Formats: sequence, structure tokens, C-alpha cells
Amino acid sequence: MSPISEHQSAATSGALAPWQRTAQGANLLGADGHLGLTIFEEITALAVKNEAINLGQGFPDEDGPAEIAQAARDAISNGHNQYAPGKGVPALREAIAAHQERFYGLTPNPDTNIIVSTGATEGIAATLLALTGPGDEVLTFEPFYDSYGAVIGLSGATHTTVPLLAPEFEPDPAALEAAFSDRTRVVLVNNPHNPTGTVFSRETLAKVIELAEKYDAVIVTDEVYEHLTFGVAHTPVATLPGGAERTITISSAGKTFSFTGWKVGWLSGPEELIAQVRTVKTFMSYSSGTPFQMAIAEGLGMPDDFYACIAAKLARKKDVLSDGLREAGFEVYNPRGTYFVIADTAPLLRSGRFTDGLDLARQLPGLIGVAAIPVPAFCHPEGAERNNSLLRFAFCKSDDKLTEGARRLAQLHDVVK
Repeated sequence: MSPISEHQSAATSGALAPWQRTAQGANLLGADGHLGLTIFEEITALAVKNEAINLGQGFPDEDGPAEIAQAARDAISNGHNQYAPGKGVPALREAIAAHQERFYGLTPNPDTNIIVSTGATEGIAATLLALTGPGDEVLTFEPFYDSYGAVIGLSGATHTTVPLLAPEFEPDPAALEAAFSDRTRVVLVNNPHNPTGTVFSRETLAKVIELAEKYDAVIVTDEVYEHLTFGVAHTPVATLPGGAERTITISSAGKTFSFTGWKVGWLSGPEELIAQVRTVKTFMSYSSGTPFQMAIAEGLGMPDDFYACIAAKLARKKDVLSDGLREAGFEVYNPRGTYFVIADTAPLLRSGRFTDGLDLARQLPGLIGVAAIPVPAFCHPEGAERNNSLLRFAFCKSDDKLTEGARRLAQLHDVVK
């Protein structure tokens, strides 16, 4: 039964289909069970209405390297404009294999261990739809990237979570172990983590592997921020003992190269798992973005200085925004990676002017002309309550925009007096 017919059936019977239950938990459904306005759309609309600086949306407002953009134009001019192979163009698969060996010592076979996807989001969706279904459980950390819950719902599996608690946003080992069960089919690990900005320790990742082995679960890692870490190294699960044989590693070009609109992602892992995912992906997009794939194949060969500089540049942006948030009266948690910083609004909530972080997020665009996303948008109801004072701000913006945003944020403390 298709999602549309499930929706119609659920509306008739009064029951909710799995994808609807997931959406309801993430506050996406109205009282009638139909999809409503998401908080992301709401905050964006408020930002536009108030001509606010939108620090809620997690995409850069500056293009990536000119030589990679030129490589895409060259690919178009040279006739690379038809369907790519379903697995991805050979040049990109070979470049991905070289990247994995260069940075992590991994040696995937470009022909059997790697496939290219339409962004990491499609890779995650194809993986979960290939490996899970009704009766299975998919375990994620909470807060979780919002598409995870929706795709788990589409698969019919049950979404279970382990909380990440401030200030470190690492899981409690006992809680992590308690969250596993004989039904746990997939553990989906986003590292570096959106929205918290944490980079999980080797101890946490080793515990995930230990428990995945115990319960015979597949580990799926979303590593799109792998090159955007600050003072700590990113450790792929597949590099740790026991990890490679049960891990599908997913990443993409969008965050590393600031070409998020190109939607070029990839998966690597054991041949038998990759084959299952490839079968599902074939009936999703089949292939996409041939000239962009050719360009990213060149981009992955950028020199070491490029990778070091993108992280250093982003770290400086992080500090500009974090200083403004502290001036505004927020408690700021220093991220170790990603595009995002989490700020706790609890000190401002004590003024009595705002009921919680969501209320403050809705008022910020009008008050000072800055927009942010409340962290409860990345949680199930219980997790939303636990994180109800937290906001996520994106610092992957131009220097001028961040400087002005920080200036406006610094005025907030006086505005709410």
C-alpha cells in the first residue's frame, strides 16, 4: 500500500499510519491527521516577514571553490549530461575510495562497496527502506536530524532513541545499552551530530559497535560533517575494531564543499549490505546529477590545505556567533563540529516574558531580527520537553551576516528587560 493510500485508509479508520505517527511525534501533523506547517517553514516565514537574519536554516550563503564549479561547467560542455550509472559515475566512485583511504585508511572497492546517491538524505532513506520494516526497531540519538524520524516511519519500523544531555551531549552508556533490544535492526549514528554539534568519543562509538554485535544490528553512520570539526578528529565507526563488517558509512559533498544544492552523496560498506541498498535506490532516483558527480570527483582530490582551511574558517564563524549569543544572555554550548551551535535560553526565560524556547524562537525575528530553530523540533514529545529551552543557530553564513546577527543578538538582553 502506498503512503497516499495508507493516509486515506488511516483517515477513514481513525488510525494513524506509521509515517503519520512519526510526523505527529515531531509536531508535523495537525489535529485532523494531515500534514501541517513545520516549525522550519514557520520560522522561515517569520524571518522573511520581519526581514530577519535567518540563522535557522543550515546551508551556506557562500559558494564553494571556484575550481569545482568550473569542473561542473566543463563536464556539461564535455557532454556529461545523460544518466549516470545507477551506482554512480566510475570517476566519482574511484575518488570516494581514494578519499576513504587517504583520510581514514579504509580501502573500499569502487565497484562493489560504494554507491552514489542523490545527497546523503536519499542514501539514508534507501538504507532504512532496504534494511528495516514492521517489527524492527531503528535506534538514534535524540535530538535527531528531522528526516530520520520520517523515513523510519515510512519503513514501518519503530523509532527508539537515546538522549544526548548537555553540556557534552554524549549518551549515558547504561541508557544506550538499555535502548537496544532483540528487535534493534539498525543503529543510525549522526557524527558529527546535528543539531548538538557534538563529535562522539571513541568510547561511545566503541560501545555502539559492542552493542550492535551483541544484538546483530547494522550500524548506519551519517558523516556529512566529517571535515567540519574544531580541535577534535572525526573517527569513522568503520575504522574501529568490529565496525567495518557491519557499518554502512554515508557522507556527501554538500557540507564539505558548500554546494548543498548539487545533492551528491555516497555510501560505502560491506558488499552484501550495499547491494541491498542499491536495489532500493534504483527505484528511487536511479541516478542524478551526472556533471555534478564529475565535478565532485575532482573536488575530493583537493589538497590537505583546503580541508584544514574550511574547518578553520568555520571555527572562526562559530566564535563570532557564540560571542553574540553570550552577550544576549544565553548559555552557549561549544560545538566540536557541524554548522550549528546550541544555546540555552533558560537565563532569559526567567524574565517571565517567554514560556519556553519555542515561544522565544517565534518572537526573535520580530524582537531583534534574528531567526533560530528550537531544538524540540528534533525530538519526540518526551525529548522535546527535556530540551524545551534550547535553540539551534547556524553559523555557516557570510561574515557580514554573522557580525550583524551577533550585534542584534547582543541587544536582546536589553530588549527583554
